[in-house]
Amino acid sequence: MENLDWKNIGFGYRDSDYNVRCYYREGKWGELEISTSNQISIHIGATCLHYGQESFEGLKAYKGKDGKIRVFRIEDNALRMQASARGILMQELPVEIFKEAVFKTIKLNKHFVPPYESGASLYIRPLLIGTGPQIGVKPATEYLFMVFVMPVGPYFKEGFKPTDYVIYREYDRAAPLGTGNIKVGGNYAASMKAGVRAHNEGYSAVLYLDAREKKYLDECGPANFFGIKGNTYVTPKSESILPSITNKSLRQLALDMGMTVEERKVPVEELAEFSEAGACGTAAVLSPVRSVVDADLNKRYFYGDEPGPVCVKLYNKLIDIQYGCEPDPHGWVTIVE
Repeated sequence: MENLDWKNIGFGYRDSDYNVRCYYREGKWGELEISTSNQISIHIGATCLHYGQESFEGLKAYKGKDGKIRVFRIEDNALRMQASARGILMQELPVEIFKEAVFKTIKLNKHFVPPYESGASLYIRPLLIGTGPQIGVKPATEYLFMVFVMPVGPYFKEGFKPTDYVIYREYDRAAPLGTGNIKVGGNYAASMKAGVRAHNEGYSAVLYLDAREKKYLDECGPANFFGIKGNTYVTPKSESILPSITNKSLRQLALDMGMTVEERKVPVEELAEFSEAGACGTAAVLSPVRSVVDADLNKRYFYGDEPGPVCVKLYNKLIDIQYGCEPDPHGWVTIVE
């Protein structure tokens, strides 16, 4: 631990000391169990392996200047996981069990929470999987909920530096009435092919268009998208976009700053009207967009080599709340006692 270079740890998997687990068996959730193993043993016929019955969340804990550890919008994550469970017929996990498991895992691994001045945070991964065996397509009768954590740096290695995104029309991230609006692994599996191609061609991520008409902006592979137009924060509305808790927070902060907020269908041509653009999510926080390249039409929408003033203001406001440097008027932060 003492050898960790906190400022350059990057975003990737790293073992910590403990994880917390909870089983759903015989119609009820059991007690929380503490484990030191990074392995799980599951049935060969588990529905998570065959039919994709699995959902995950991502949230972060931050160490403030005052030494206190804060978790950002934990209840929203718990509720979003319940929505995902309903979407693929898994057993819903009560909010209280979710919160208790997250707090317990943080406390057990508190020496992995990066120091305040490092700019890093503790990434928290709650995971819910179907463990009961089925060989017909139907929901499991048993489930396993787990929480594990690791210290991380920025999701994009450039950090808060604008990067390039790309539009390809030959890929869809999710079907219009499918699972795009819930946080399940299948959406991410579906985005890998386009994502790897984008990286190979020098882009941070793909900006997907709607799957039905290819006319409107959807979201980036790992994040929601927004654009700034005058004094307005514009973000796409679609039935196949994951409701990002970070985007929800940024929309509220934009309103607090006296901006207008529009969540609506955004035609791809409107990219030309934005003065700034960004991608946002728990992992990325706010990542400014340098340009969006429409690979099919050979067009490039350029927003600047440096982050724009609105992106800077929103990013600073959000992280100051997360680290406890600013008041938290909306009650988003929970201190881990």
